[in-house]
Amino acid sequence: MASNDPDRAEEAVAGDDEDTGAQIAPIVTLSEVAVTTGEEEEDALLDLKAKLYRFDKEGNQWKERGTGSVKLLKHRETGKVRLVMRQAKTLKICANHLGGALVVIPSIKIQEHAGNDKSCVWHASDFADGELKEEMFCIRFVSVENCKKFMETVESITETLGKSEEKESEDASSAAGLLEKLSVAESKTEKASEEVPSASVKAEESSEVEKP
Repeated sequence: MASNDPDRAEEAVAGDDEDTGAQIAPIVTLSEVAVTTGEEEEDALLDLKAKLYRFDKEGNQWKERGTGSVKLLKHRETGKVRLVMRQAKTLKICANHLGGALVVIPSIKIQEHAGNDKSCVWHASDFADGELKEEMFCIRFVSVENCKKFMETVESITETLGKSEEKESEDASSAAGLLEKLSVAESKTEKASEEVPSASVKAEESSEVEKP
């Protein structure tokens, strides 16, 4: 027979929820896994929210690639700069302008979008799908200021790395010239050293002939 006393009913409920102190071991033990993004050795020169589009040549139309953060990353050792964009929630790569040992940013030529001052377009060798291929991209920022900042940063990096490449090329040419001069000098020295013994041999032969 059910009790009509509310106090006894509460005691019964409390008894049912009482902690017995028993511990139940988890069925599956999860261990921490270190997640690497490939950006551990790079510093972000720029990090902005944007929406990325890729031009579909077959369909002759722009297709959305993803919304998230676009970054310009500089490697601490090599100094090379690449563009990487990941989707906001899944962190899936939308764009990864990386061409092996290539310096990525100087190959990018940014242009303003004719119909939207918050957007800009460019061509680049992209590796987002695990295969290096030429793509045309359009990116739209939340403000005109962010778009200008993105374009100015890319142009600045392009100019800086371009000058660095020119200097390296000049240094390589100078080194090649010095090596060539050194080779010519060594060749002349070897030739002169070969001629000296032959002259001394002739002198010895002449002296032997003159002896009685």
